[in-house]
Amino acid sequence: MKVVIVDYEMGNLRSVQNGFRAIGEEARVVSRPEEVSLADAVVLPGVGAFGDCMRNLREAGLDVAVLDAIRSGQPFLGICLGLQVLFERSGEFGETRGLGWFAGDVVPFPKAMTNGGGNRLKIPHMGWNRALLRDPEGVPLLKGVADTPAGAWLYFVHSFFVDPADEAIVSTRTDYGVSFVSSVFRDNVFACQFHPERSGPLGLKILENFVGWARGL
Repeated sequence: MKVVIVDYEMGNLRSVQNGFRAIGEEARVVSRPEEVSLADAVVLPGVGAFGDCMRNLREAGLDVAVLDAIRSGQPFLGICLGLQVLFERSGEFGETRGLGWFAGDVVPFPKAMTNGGGNRLKIPHMGWNRALLRDPEGVPLLKGVADTPAGAWLYFVHSFFVDPADEAIVSTRTDYGVSFVSSVFRDNVFACQFHPERSGPLGLKILENFVGWARGL
């Protein structure tokens, strides 16, 4: 099976590639639209500003390639910024249009958030936090991932999060001052705010599930 990681000059490509290698899967880093179209499964990672991401995708023709891949039914995994750009718009540094695959916005954490003890929370949200699984058995990539009945500890780095118009696509939520959507799933698309490649054994389990799920689609 040919798994490709989309390179649009932003993101933690090698870290994601090494994550797949750790589960015995060789994922290729590609930067041309035709390489995306020929893949069996597509991974869109990303770290950085939403506007820069969309500009780079459009200039390379990768925005169309990604949407065509999703429309064709190719298994798709979006990571961090790769989740956010699937939505309609972001307000980061002014409004920017996203890919619009899902209805909804990308919004910032509220200012001056505090935890239960009244201590101010730092932004960006960075480090380990729990993803609360809505339906572990109904989302193929989350099977066997929960380390406790409450969910799974996974690694985050972000200042914005997605606000879907359709609650039915939400697969996990995470608490950090507010309850925010930390992953979504529908049809052939799973996308997460956390970083599986940086989340230890549970994150590698998600990548392993992605490969198995892709082979079965």
